[in-house]
Amino acid sequence: MKLAEALAARADTQRRVQQLQRRIANNARYQEGEPPTEDASALLAEAVEACAELEDLIRRINRTNASTRLGTGTVTDALARRDVLRIRHGLLTAAADAAAGKDGQGYGRQLRSELPYVSALDVRELREQADRVAREIREVDLAVQRVNWEAELAD
Repeated sequence: MKLAEALAARADTQRRVQQLQRRIANNARYQEGEPPTEDASALLAEAVEACAELEDLIRRINRTNASTRLGTGTVTDALARRDVLRIRHGLLTAAADAAAGKDGQGYGRQLRSELPYVSALDVRELREQADRVAREIREVDLAVQRVNWEAELAD
């Protein structure tokens, strides 16, 4: 199985566990004289089994990511890089929005006698930095996706 297939299976299993959890909650109690629509015990057993499958998939995915080379590091390194780049992009975008007056505080003056607000940051430069970081995120994403379809899932 390829890593990408395991990632899709993990997402499906996570959704299945969430759906089972909702179904269990809906059928865990019922009014006397009215049978529940589903057997909560059977649903719980199915959910526990799905959790075991999920644990196995996550373990194998993590092993594969840690051992699969990507550039000068591993897939795990690339995922960490991507996560930090996303945080950095959010930081730059929020700073640019605040400096431009798009943070909800409003920079308009009510009266001519009020002092105007002045930006402490170069909005254009922040937007350019954010664009460069966004491009880097896309590049890392593409590299990770490519490896996901090439790498075999570890045992």
